[in-house]
Amino acid sequence: MEIYKEFAFDAAHFLPNVPEGHKCKNIHGHTYHLRVYVKGTPGEHTGWIIDFKELKDVVKPIVDELDHTLINNISGLENPTAENITIWCWNRIKPLVPNLSRIELKETPTSGVMYSGE
Repeated sequence: MEIYKEFAFDAAHFLPNVPEGHKCKNIHGHTYHLRVYVKGTPGEHTGWIIDFKELKDVVKPIVDELDHTLINNISGLENPTAENITIWCWNRIKPLVPNLSRIELKETPTSGVMYSGE
């Protein structure tokens, strides 16, 4: 079984490695939606895989690092593509949530990334 919790944050970025004239080379912002999935078997006593509050308490401080920032200024995110932001999030969440199975980051309502550590 797999559960998920969704988080949102607003942030600005620019992509330094795109060609001149590409609109994403300029500073712009997004409302990102991060969905965190955890796989496991519901506990016999609790009936859940992980307490949603516990998951929120772990992930929210990581999301708060990104919220209302220029993401390019965050160490390790100098080229903040959706893919790189997703890997950055994974690398911070996975040590704290061992049963983390995947994360999804939506940059726009129609564009996003799914990552499971590979």
